[in-house]
Amino acid sequence: MTIKPTIVLVHGFWGGAAHWAKVIVELDKRGYQSLFAVENPLTSLADDAERTQKMIKQVDGPVVLVGHSYGGAVITEAGDLPNVAGLVYIAAFAPDAGESPGQITEELAPAAAANLAPDSDGYLWVKQDKFHESFCQDLSAEEALVMAVTQKAPLATTFGDNVTAPAWKAKPTWYQVSTADRMINPDNERRMAERMNPRKIIELDAGHASLASQPGPVTDLIDEAARALTV
Repeated sequence: MTIKPTIVLVHGFWGGAAHWAKVIVELDKRGYQSLFAVENPLTSLADDAERTQKMIKQVDGPVVLVGHSYGGAVITEAGDLPNVAGLVYIAAFAPDAGESPGQITEELAPAAAANLAPDSDGYLWVKQDKFHESFCQDLSAEEALVMAVTQKAPLATTFGDNVTAPAWKAKPTWYQVSTADRMINPDNERRMAERMNPRKIIELDAGHASLASQPGPVTDLIDEAARALTV
């Protein structure tokens, strides 16, 4: 009897677990009945990694961790638990030890960097009138409006939190590059992907929210990883 791993989905900045909605539906159609999408507080990398690990520890059996955007940093930090079988990065940060998403962003700025706006309480937003063009230019105006209005702003300091022990150095990995990404420079994505020596890299002609604009190919990659790790 083969046992498919549980899929645990980790969102990034400016969106919650519901950003995975279309991928969740696709995975369910393919027979993945053990699915979880973590809702992280976005208050610090340590807080988010702890919340993600608590979810992983609730799973009895192997887990494939999937991270989008900043969620890639979270799975990098949280993915060293023994039942984590592999990591899938979707247009995501994959910092090395001592690196932060902010540092990586400064090294190769994305196209939409100027469209981020801190508020007086220390939270970092994507300007609502710039959200569509910045985050999800390949989604409809209506979908982009909902994402913009419901965006979940992180504490800006979280951008500067360093990864300590990157799980991708010890776990099998897969990576999806969004070639039209305006939130993470696509060349940064390629650099992070290549240094992991992943089992597979795919490139999609997509904006940052590829999990919503191209859920089919994104699910294909997750499915491929899960099948490779099925016991």
